[in-house]
Amino acid sequence: QLRGMLEYKAQWYGREVIAVDRWFPSSKLCSACGRLQQKMPLHVRTWTCDCGTTHDRDVNAAKNILAVG
Repeated sequence: QLRGMLEYKAQWYGREVIAVDRWFPSSKLCSACGRLQQKMPLHVRTWTCDCGTTHDRDVNAAKNILAVG
């Protein structure tokens, strides 16, 4: 229902709503190099990719979702 309301308002104001797939691995995908970490338990809040970039899980997910949308 919320998505329907958002789409209605977006159309009203000439905007576009882009929905990202529910299973998109946004927090496990390195926003710097694109490498996907296969397993990452939810208690892991920061992680370092093999490329050397250290990520905060939530900030990394936000960057990836912004890039997809």
